[in-house]
Amino acid sequence: MASEAFVSLTTNNEYAKGAMVLGKSLRNTNTSRKLVLMVTKGVSESMRTELLQVWDDLFDVTLLDSHDKEKLTLMSRPELGCTFSKLRAWTLTQFTKCVFLDADTLVIQNVDDLFERDEFSAAPDIGWPDCFNTGVFVFKPSLETYDNLLLHAKANGSFDGGDQGLLNDYFSSWATKDISHHLPFIYNMVSNISYTYLPAFKRFGQDVKIVHFLGSIKPWHHSVHASNGAVQLTSNCQSSQADYNFNQMWWDLNVSQVTCGAAASEASASSMPSSWQQWHDNRTATEKLRDQRSSWEHGHPDYTGSDKFENIIDHIQNVIIDEDKSEKSTPIKNN
Repeated sequence: MASEAFVSLTTNNEYAKGAMVLGKSLRNTNTSRKLVLMVTKGVSESMRTELLQVWDDLFDVTLLDSHDKEKLTLMSRPELGCTFSKLRAWTLTQFTKCVFLDADTLVIQNVDDLFERDEFSAAPDIGWPDCFNTGVFVFKPSLETYDNLLLHAKANGSFDGGDQGLLNDYFSSWATKDISHHLPFIYNMVSNISYTYLPAFKRFGQDVKIVHFLGSIKPWHHSVHASNGAVQLTSNCQSSQADYNFNQMWWDLNVSQVTCGAAASEASASSMPSSWQQWHDNRTATEKLRDQRSSWEHGHPDYTGSDKFENIIDHIQNVIIDEDKSEKSTPIKNN
């Protein structure tokens, strides 16, 4: 629907890397909504050109900063003052309803159903569940709401120095008024603390729709091994297996040759997994084949397993049968 859009924000080239992958992940889920990215002057022209290969529209916005260093220091996140720029999203009045996604989120399954929710819908924050997390939320653009948010910020500030404290105070009825405004956790699943609820992740992990890489260390701070594409986490990163897998998924999409823009090819879209479980199964199978090939190349075939003699003979016979069928089906041309 042209009147509805997914919206994100980047204030610099670093977060633009996240926005690029976020946009690709939305494309892969075959969303029917527009992709709109707000950018500030901190994003270079060359990066904007790349972003337009994925996002439908870029909107220039002026940076808003809380300048609340004391409260941001309590969170050990002094860079979050600029998140006030997120409030500019309410000025996108050419749209009737939007879903905001932080640039450090990754969409794994189609989430167009979020547009069935009303303003203000969000998922609970893991640090204080009576507050919502502003990494994912449903809202309705309105200049009146935008003006009121600025007035509220001027009069009351933000209890955490960032957008989350401000928005929780402004939409203060979220915790108690209407449960329909509470998004399930699978729409804003924080990956790097899943080790604390591993049984729940094993039960519900396959249903995750949006992953949020919360914290100061983002996927783009890691690197990948040149030979096999495996993620190499930074030395100061403590990661659960689930978090490692989601970072691997982010990097797989980052380096993939996904056709960008609204005319993404069916071949490119179908090559990407449609769920966490599918990605995990595909990745496991690929790594198994890679390990098997490496063992062969180093002279260590698994003669008691997949490389045992009977399997090799079966493979050769199948190849011969397939080639024989192909030759018989090829028409003979008279010269």
